[in-house]
Amino acid sequence: MKSPLNRIIGRFLKPYRLQVVIIVLLQFAATIASLYLPRLNAEIINNGVQHGDIPYIWRRGGVMLAVTLGQIACQAVAVYFGAKTAMKFGRDVRLAVFDHALSFSSQELNHFGAPSMITRNTNDVTQVQMVVMMTFIMIISAPMTMIGGVYMVVTTNAKMWWLIAAAVLALAVIAAVLLVKMMPLFKLMQPRLDAINRVLREHIGGIRVVRAFVREPTEAQRFAQANAELMDVGLKVGRLMMTLMPLVMMVLNLSMVGVYWFGGHQIDAGNMQVGDLLAFMSYLMQILISVMMATMMVVMLPRAAVCAKRLMEVLDTSPSILAPERPLSIDPASGAPLLRFRGVAFRYPGAEASLLEDIGFDLLQGQTTAIIGSTGSGKTTLVNLIPRLFDVTDGVIELHGVDIRQLDPEEVWRRLALIPQKAYLFSGTVASNLRYGKPEASDEELWRALEIAQARAFVEEMEGQLEAPISQGGTNVSGGQRQRLAIARALVKQPEAYVFDDSFSALDLATDARLREALRHETGGAAVLIVAQRVSTIRQADQILVLDNGAIVGRGRHEELIESCPTYKEIVESQLSVEEVAA
Repeated sequence: MKSPLNRIIGRFLKPYRLQVVIIVLLQFAATIASLYLPRLNAEIINNGVQHGDIPYIWRRGGVMLAVTLGQIACQAVAVYFGAKTAMKFGRDVRLAVFDHALSFSSQELNHFGAPSMITRNTNDVTQVQMVVMMTFIMIISAPMTMIGGVYMVVTTNAKMWWLIAAAVLALAVIAAVLLVKMMPLFKLMQPRLDAINRVLREHIGGIRVVRAFVREPTEAQRFAQANAELMDVGLKVGRLMMTLMPLVMMVLNLSMVGVYWFGGHQIDAGNMQVGDLLAFMSYLMQILISVMMATMMVVMLPRAAVCAKRLMEVLDTSPSILAPERPLSIDPASGAPLLRFRGVAFRYPGAEASLLEDIGFDLLQGQTTAIIGSTGSGKTTLVNLIPRLFDVTDGVIELHGVDIRQLDPEEVWRRLALIPQKAYLFSGTVASNLRYGKPEASDEELWRALEIAQARAFVEEMEGQLEAPISQGGTNVSGGQRQRLAIARALVKQPEAYVFDDSFSALDLATDARLREALRHETGGAAVLIVAQRVSTIRQADQILVLDNGAIVGRGRHEELIESCPTYKEIVESQLSVEEVAA
């Protein structure tokens, strides 16, 4: 079975096979040239310099210059193609990981976690990409140089081959020892990078909570601890890597001393010429440098292997929410309800009990259905089942009479607009956020949506208005403004069904009332599902569902439920008492 590193390299380099062949051929040509140069140099010294043959020196020197220029050209082009191919490889891996993550349900995303996903798609990809680039630039030529160098050494002077064998063996032992010691450290390094990202994201995302509870020193300590743990591993790795170069240079210098010592005796005995000794030295340097590059590659491989394994974990994870092989089509004229829940139950993986049980209701176009219940009753979970953020564990959710699991997910998403309680805006402008679901929307459509969402006034006051900048997450606007912009974004899309998951929680009662009144006229032909905590938000709904412990315990209009549902009556009385006290 292939290792994760071989799998990921083989998979994403496959489209660039031609470039790889070109790189190998260019590196081969450059290697042949580099191996021929010492022989030319030896011939110039032995046959030209020692005999004072100036024309011979010029002729062979011209050949040597041409070979050198050819080597430079081949090496330069090989480096260019190698770097370009490696960068494309990294781009493709990042894109594949990102695209695959987009297909994940909340279950898979929660399993990996956002900090780990970020580290995998940035640092991990970079580590593997670096190995690919180093392979193209240096490592492809290393075995060619070693084999060719050994051949040239044997043909130059076979009596000193043992010097090269001893040097190569010493470097191999050094690489093996370092590899054994570094592999466990690299396995620790990537999770500790995840930990750094996790603490940093939590601190930045929860900065208001941190400051409100005066927890800056505690958070600083958490980050310092995660940082120190990463530093400890990095120091151990750095110390081991720092020992590599001195040891390699020691072997290299000892080998050179040995060549000069034994080569000098060979020259003195008349068994070797000066040019041959210099050629032998050049070949020794080429062989040992190739071994040194291979050693450096061996040191880089463990971390790249760990990173490749983490990347393949993502790519090998099958989404729990899958599109059908042969999606069914929808017939809006079938007469079936827009959305229908039939005996729906849901249980989180590994949970002992179901969070939702036997949920059944219809969501009709032109009607508003509201869901209310205590915290933990399953309201948001129920809403997340509609766009298939999770799949039901029992029962069926139908869209125009077709099980949504038999539809292309994009077909389902295209007909829905989900406005979550925690509204999220993307970095860009007001206009780019509003056009998120309908890129071709005109400015008039945007202003109309803003007016309905009670957001026009504050957008007109912003510098740039529709082109006013929005920071990541919408942190430069208030919570209520974020919610209204998210509602306007859904209105611009003009879907068949609006799903408001407690999307009015940050609005004051007056704004809430004006917004609901405007929505009633705008969404008259669409189905509306509202999850809310405030009774005032849902009391005008055509149908109210009361959830308690994952089951529907009440169904009807506001006036009916006050009379027939004790749970709803208790919620109403608790809120009215609060409102009366506030008044």
